[in-house]
Amino acid sequence: MSSSAQEKLLAFEPRHEFFVGIDSDGCVFDSMEIKHKECFIPAIIRYWKLQAISKYARAAAEFVNLYSKWRGTNRFPALTKTFELLRDWPEPMRRGVKIPDVPSLEAWIKSGQPLGNPALEAEVAKTQDPVLKLTLEWSKAVNRSIAEIVEGVPPFPFFRECAEKIFPRADIICVSATPGEALTREWQEHDIARYAALIAGQEMGSKKEHLRLTAGGKYEKDCVLMVGDAPGDMAAARANGALFFPVNPGHEEASWERFYREGIDRFFAKAFAGDYEAALIAAFEALLPEKPPWK
Repeated sequence: MSSSAQEKLLAFEPRHEFFVGIDSDGCVFDSMEIKHKECFIPAIIRYWKLQAISKYARAAAEFVNLYSKWRGTNRFPALTKTFELLRDWPEPMRRGVKIPDVPSLEAWIKSGQPLGNPALEAEVAKTQDPVLKLTLEWSKAVNRSIAEIVEGVPPFPFFRECAEKIFPRADIICVSATPGEALTREWQEHDIARYAALIAGQEMGSKKEHLRLTAGGKYEKDCVLMVGDAPGDMAAARANGALFFPVNPGHEEASWERFYREGIDRFFAKAFAGDYEAALIAAFEALLPEKPPWK
């Protein structure tokens, strides 16, 4: 993470007793399906030459990004996971297609750098590695496609009501692995940017870092909550001792309504932790398997 991004997050000053971090794609906006099915996956098939096994590549990428415990993972680890699933799937492998080997991409993912285009661009300039170069081209193509295709996708029903209810009593921050430019554009397009004290995207580091730097040590116990639709959101909350409210994939509207009718009040009453949160998480985890349906 660049030191300026880190300083911006660290400099965040609480204005309220409570803090609520909210993921964006698939959580506030019903944008996961359109982004993956119309933007990410066509670009994976095109740039990584998987045309001959497109139906398998699509199934693997949809499983990773939408219908499994990897849902919501940053695009780069999600890409390598998609390749891994394909390599391990006999049917597409019988077609004789070469699944890309990407050791330099895997090494960069593990390097601890923020997993966004700016850091990848710097790495490409430094190493001229062909796999990283192709990854950057793919990632930029995805961003162009998203900017072109994804518009007019409103927040889920009940999100605005929740934001109105939270806003007077809690600092709201957008905590996301989406590029910051896309987040700002989407939050402004739907006039919800005014609720967010800060919009943190992938260039500012991981969700775990966003929470640690903006909220860490600045609020009392049980006063920090993360709202998200993916296991990575829950992991970021747990790593920072924060509470977690899941927006259940496929049941987003009901989740936001439940948050509006009872979750927010429980959070403000400090009656969220314990059995209530545990029951929410059990239902959430049951929706996102580890094993793909073809196994």
